[in-house]
Amino acid sequence: NKWRIVFPNNGRQQKDWKQASAFYSGNRMQTTKYTWFTFLPQNLFEQFQRLGNLYFFFLVVLNWFPQVEVFHREITMLPLIVVLLTSMIKDAIEDYRKHQYDKTINFSKTRVYDK
Repeated sequence: NKWRIVFPNNGRQQKDWKQASAFYSGNRMQTTKYTWFTFLPQNLFEQFQRLGNLYFFFLVVLNWFPQVEVFHREITMLPLIVVLLTSMIKDAIEDYRKHQYDKTINFSKTRVYDK
């Protein structure tokens, strides 16, 4: 429950401005979902929220048991791997574009109005 307080940088509120600028040091916008470290686990978690991916994962797990094996193990894994990889690549490209847009917005010039 942090509130953002904006103080104009003039002589009267100089003390308050220094205190607020130390507390709110960044004015960055971030719309990306992932970081380098959280991409794989978070993306896999989101992918397995879909019922189709869970179904193919269930088939892969079933084919590892010789009693119920219908296809070769590698053939059963192929559709799941293809779907997961294409979705991961799509999500990575989208997140990279969001990162580039955030970077553009964060480094753009702004106009500040003060009394």
